[in-house]
Amino acid sequence: MQAKYISYQETNAFSSTVLDYIGKNEKLSSFYKYKPDFSGFAKAIAERNFSADRATLVSTLQKQYSSISLSPLVKANIELLADKKTFTITTGHQLNIFTGPLYFIYKIVTAINLAIDLKQQFPDYNFVPVYWMATEDHDFEEINHTKVEDKMLTWNKNASGATGRLGTADIAEVLTAYKGYLGISENGIKFSKIVDQAYAKNEKLSDATRELVDSLFSKYGLVCVDADDHNLKSQFAEIIYKDITEENSFKYISKTNADLEALGYKTQVNPREINFFYMIDGLRERIVEENGLYQVMNSSIEFTKEELQKEINTYPERFSPNVVMRPVYQEVILPNLAYIGGGAEVTYWLQLKANFDHYKVDFPVLLLRNSAMVIDKRSEARMEILGISHRNLFSETETLKNEWVKSHVNFEFSLDNEERSVAAIFDQIKLNAYKIDKSLSQSADAAKTRALKLISTLEKKMLRAEKRKHVTSFAQIENLKEKLFPTGVLQERVLNIAPMVVLYGDDFIDSLVATFKPLDHQFTVLFA
Repeated sequence: MQAKYISYQETNAFSSTVLDYIGKNEKLSSFYKYKPDFSGFAKAIAERNFSADRATLVSTLQKQYSSISLSPLVKANIELLADKKTFTITTGHQLNIFTGPLYFIYKIVTAINLAIDLKQQFPDYNFVPVYWMATEDHDFEEINHTKVEDKMLTWNKNASGATGRLGTADIAEVLTAYKGYLGISENGIKFSKIVDQAYAKNEKLSDATRELVDSLFSKYGLVCVDADDHNLKSQFAEIIYKDITEENSFKYISKTNADLEALGYKTQVNPREINFFYMIDGLRERIVEENGLYQVMNSSIEFTKEELQKEINTYPERFSPNVVMRPVYQEVILPNLAYIGGGAEVTYWLQLKANFDHYKVDFPVLLLRNSAMVIDKRSEARMEILGISHRNLFSETETLKNEWVKSHVNFEFSLDNEERSVAAIFDQIKLNAYKIDKSLSQSADAAKTRALKLISTLEKKMLRAEKRKHVTSFAQIENLKEKLFPTGVLQERVLNIAPMVVLYGDDFIDSLVATFKPLDHQFTVLFA
């Protein structure tokens, strides 16, 4: 695939917060620790103070991978985590069935490429790309579907509790539908076997997702981490207890939110007084404090302060952090150097630094994941015929139509010259009227406004009349936009990897790895 690059600003798809962050706007400098460039990484490497037990991390990962035949690179990377000169490069996402939207894939490729770039820049250190599996998330409705071209496939199931613990015995129907889409081509059959092996072999969604992701990325050394684990949570137990009983995250993040909003930025998440859930099989409910008791909502479970501490120390895995405390947990148990997220994640991570500082947990380098648009051969040919470049492709459909008309007719639609002439005439009329009676100048201004409005209206009518002559070209523009921007948003937010695998096979992910540039902060346009 051939890659071209444009700025994120040109896509009109990213918030001012994200654009200011990657643009290194000084207004945001107090909300993160290291700049997302090699100088920032050099400083992060020098200052990273990882105190958790690397041996526990390694043994936990080896146990989680026990049912998978490890690739040599994944095996080596897991073992490297025992070395104090090894750092992780982490991205995270929910356990969307069949990997969900394309940006799931793009996050992981960004992590892989950043690890490669850092090894080249800092050869004395090791960098392991990590996919943090959001196994504790309980929002099943966000992960139970995926879109393949124009068809939505949904896993219908009555689900509750952590999604990573869900059984996959009843996924057969949607799995069959997904494999049916993949078809009988060589690429389709190969991927169908991979997907079937992952979901039919494993009893839990977490294990199925690990195997599927490993099948796609094992040759690049990606390590999947499931942090829903007793031994890993034990290292977080002290912070769990302090944050529930002292409500520190609520105080610090609320203050940061106010500071960001005062600068004109929109915040992404709001903290609660208690930012932990109580989690057992089939249940993940918020913890609230009432009259000195810590109660689990929608249940009869409650603890005194002393009972709470005992429960955390004995069963830390039952305490699940929400969106504002999960990042702290991640940085406690991983020797992490960078977190890679989408626009919304970058925004909410900027809200968290004060909380990290309070708990004396190192804040990682924060990086916006690579985004991409894949343009197939037919769409590329249509763009060439219509005179649409990879840059103006991101303009609104009506703008593209107007530009097409103006570039394909033999006369000038703009009445700018006429407007200037009329305005000059009325300015002279106003001057003459003022000499007769000062009050007449207002009447002259009103007449000028009416005349210019009539000219503007006529200009729009001329353009609409010309547009009616070009119905076929306009339909092609509309079809192109619908093809590349399904439901009007970036392709990566809707489409699944399935059509890419069917069309391009292994070359698809290989092309992403070959073209994504994590530290260039540019949008990638891929011509297949």
